[in-house]
Amino acid sequence: MLKTGQPTTLDRVLGGVERLGNKLPNPFVMFIGLFVLISLASWAAAAFGATVRLPGADEATPVKSVLSGEGLVELLGSAVDNFVEFPALGPVLTVVLGVGVAQGTGALEAAVRLAFHRVPRSLVPYVVAFVACQGHVMSDASFLVIPPLAALVFRAVGRHPLAGLIGAYACTATGYGGGLLLGTLDASLAGITEKAAALLPGSTGYTTNIAMNYYFGAAAGLVLPIVGGFLISRVLEPRLPAWRPAEGDDDARVEVTRRERRALLVSGLVVVGFLALLVVAWLVPGSPLQGEGGSLVPSPLLDNLVPIIALVFFLFGYTYGRAVKLDKDDRNVYTLMTSSIKEMAGFITLIFIVAQTLSVLSWSGLATFLAVQLADAAQAVGLVGFPALVFLILLSSLLNLVITSGSGLWSLESTVMVPALMLLGLSPAIIQATHRIGDSITQAISPMHIFLYFILASAQKYEPDLKLGTLVSRLLPFVPAFGLVWACVLAVFYFFGLPVGPGAGIHLP
Repeated sequence: MLKTGQPTTLDRVLGGVERLGNKLPNPFVMFIGLFVLISLASWAAAAFGATVRLPGADEATPVKSVLSGEGLVELLGSAVDNFVEFPALGPVLTVVLGVGVAQGTGALEAAVRLAFHRVPRSLVPYVVAFVACQGHVMSDASFLVIPPLAALVFRAVGRHPLAGLIGAYACTATGYGGGLLLGTLDASLAGITEKAAALLPGSTGYTTNIAMNYYFGAAAGLVLPIVGGFLISRVLEPRLPAWRPAEGDDDARVEVTRRERRALLVSGLVVVGFLALLVVAWLVPGSPLQGEGGSLVPSPLLDNLVPIIALVFFLFGYTYGRAVKLDKDDRNVYTLMTSSIKEMAGFITLIFIVAQTLSVLSWSGLATFLAVQLADAAQAVGLVGFPALVFLILLSSLLNLVITSGSGLWSLESTVMVPALMLLGLSPAIIQATHRIGDSITQAISPMHIFLYFILASAQKYEPDLKLGTLVSRLLPFVPAFGLVWACVLAVFYFFGLPVGPGAGIHLP
């Protein structure tokens, strides 16, 4: 809260959210409770014979009870696989191994000081917000890489590192659907949309390709950072507790020594050389890094960015440690990697119960049942045109609170919403663009988003007593603000009839 003056309406609202959120149990216990509720809900739905039927399906599928014999066998048989195959576990730990080396040798801190020591302090939030709003090109790795680096950026220029960490996470999550570059998100969503559009018999005259939302996403990627930077600087940072660097904390300095500059130059050249070789190998005709038919997007290279990112951090940190002539013990790779994994122990433990909770939600069919019921409600009240798109934003944002996999959520929604809205004359391209809004804005505060707890653990390094409710209250202002801006960008495209991508109009011919 602000330390001076009378509390504002925003202060009171955020204070209420903070107090309510801090009364919640720790995340592990909370997910156990959620697991129990889902199990009971599935039992009740199955007892009443609840079914769900997707467009194109021959027959309805019944909701299954987790508490049945079949459900218990499924839970026991899949518990280990749910844990070790959880989508976030491998990428998180892989990137952390590389980041641990770059962090432990001091390479990241030195690079941040060098990059930002001449940037005006007032512009730092906007630069961080801009980078964060392009994060989807790195897929989920963006949540692991951008917020911690943003904390270092703020620290390097003498600003509150928590403002960088939390603000960058908020901008990455709520701006996830936008950006100036195409990435794996664009490829996966386009493929799902194409299949969903094909469910409508005789549908023709529309465009489905990886770039069909590019104009819309690029516009959002330019506008949202302005809002994000303002919120970080004027709303988030003033309400953080006082922070001062510990005595002798060199990370608060912005000066870089001559030896550090030389080491950064050498390690930077190594990374640039590695990336140049990778790009050349990607562009060579017939390269195994290319996709089917020689396509660059999608391709195996873009599908496997996580180990590449980890390797980049490793090369940067290891080379820096050698060039700056750290003691052998200080740049011991095994020790640095081990330490980085130890810091993730709480995160790994939490993933176990999260994986089981999401598994029963999916296996029981409750997630699909909820998506179909909400879509049917829109059709029942006769929503058309722009109000129908607003409904899709609300639907996606609500479902995103419990289904945080972008492709997974769209796989469920698209089979119902794409054919339904196409019947109203809207193109698959604008339907997909609208979903991207809802899939972004509530992601930052979703209790099912595993990276929320990664940010909580990271923030507790600066504020040990920080609780989940306090963190969510600090993230909350970004949700309505980004939602409003997203909706305004969509309205401009819709009412001016602007194409949302190359050859992708608003309405069907």
